[in-house]
Amino acid sequence: MKDIVFTRNSGWIPNVIREDGELKLMLGAGADSNHEPRTFTFSIGEAHLAVIREDLARHLLLWSAVLPLCDDAGTRGRLDENAAVALLDPILLAAPADVDALFRRIRWDRSRLIAHGADIGLLERGQPCAAMRTATETSNGKRAQEYQANRRRAERGAVLGPLDTAILKYTGQYLHGATVPRRMPNAVDPALLPQVMRVIDTAEQACAGMRIDRDPRRGNRATDKRDWARMETTVQAAVRRAHPELVDDAVRTVSFLMCSEAADRARNAPVEDDEEAAGHRADAAGSARKTALVFTDDKGAEKKWLRDGPRTATAEFWEFVGDRSAADNEVFTIEDEEMGEGIQLHFYADSLARITTLRKGEGGSDPEYRVEYSLVDGMGGYRNLVSAFVRGGCAALEQHGPWMSDVAEFERARRRRDAR
Repeated sequence: MKDIVFTRNSGWIPNVIREDGELKLMLGAGADSNHEPRTFTFSIGEAHLAVIREDLARHLLLWSAVLPLCDDAGTRGRLDENAAVALLDPILLAAPADVDALFRRIRWDRSRLIAHGADIGLLERGQPCAAMRTATETSNGKRAQEYQANRRRAERGAVLGPLDTAILKYTGQYLHGATVPRRMPNAVDPALLPQVMRVIDTAEQACAGMRIDRDPRRGNRATDKRDWARMETTVQAAVRRAHPELVDDAVRTVSFLMCSEAADRARNAPVEDDEEAAGHRADAAGSARKTALVFTDDKGAEKKWLRDGPRTATAEFWEFVGDRSAADNEVFTIEDEEMGEGIQLHFYADSLARITTLRKGEGGSDPEYRVEYSLVDGMGGYRNLVSAFVRGGCAALEQHGPWMSDVAEFERARRRRDAR
């Protein structure tokens, strides 16, 4: 039989219950292996209950000290009830100076006290009892998050000025640096918003006309890391030059915002639009030679493209790559069977082979091919080569060389590039 004896009816603050005639403190903390909240109890006395009823500060201090013991219990372990009981008298019944001394020796959950209004300065000076004079029964989780974020920055030596703080709040990264940034002007002090917008305007001008294209080698929603790095470097350099007073955290969050928005535009645009805007779409006259192409991968999948279809060959091919590319599927081929030529893309080696049929197999003999290899400079290089092949076949690739027919020579060139 379990009866509630005392509760503050506010969030997760521990309750006092009577179970089988015995007073116990009951608190929820952590989660079990099924991600359900865990509940812990341990025995208390009537004197402890009296303090818990009358003194919110002591109640919260006890909770803060017990929470690390709950963390130690993990997802399925038992609470060390002896250790929990041993905290009762020193926290609930001792003089404030003794409580402060105890908190210098034990582990305790600082964020919990800050969320409930503790004076941060007094906490950091080792005076938890005095700090809890401002305690509130209601919790403000954002206050604790801000404290933790500032503490992490302080550990890195980053000190924010008012404008730095405003910029981080504008992008939504003030509390969590890993959060995907977005524009939140309402989160900024109106007096600082014009300055924030001047910084944003600097970043937008710096990356005007730049793109972050898709990278179908990593899936249909992936974007090109090189494009991201290029835009990031450009924006950060411009912002630092125009606003040298900003700390690195503020500069990085602005470049993160610009790159994230550009990447979203690429992900959400139709593949044809992406090709056209990047200048890779073949025009009708240039592509007239190619009437049909066959796309294949290293797993035996095949897709045919016809010129009379609704989409360009490059759009169809890169969608095929995005759907099929994987760690164990990194070789893709485009073949023009009518012309007897094709290209093979080796994503694992940043290289490409162009293959030309010199003699078709007749009378049971094998066909004869000329195979030439070239190094490829990232996703942009692959796009250029695929587009050139679609427009003009293997002959159109000549200018994108050098092309090497000797495999040993090509491997030496690849190793030299990789060593750089």
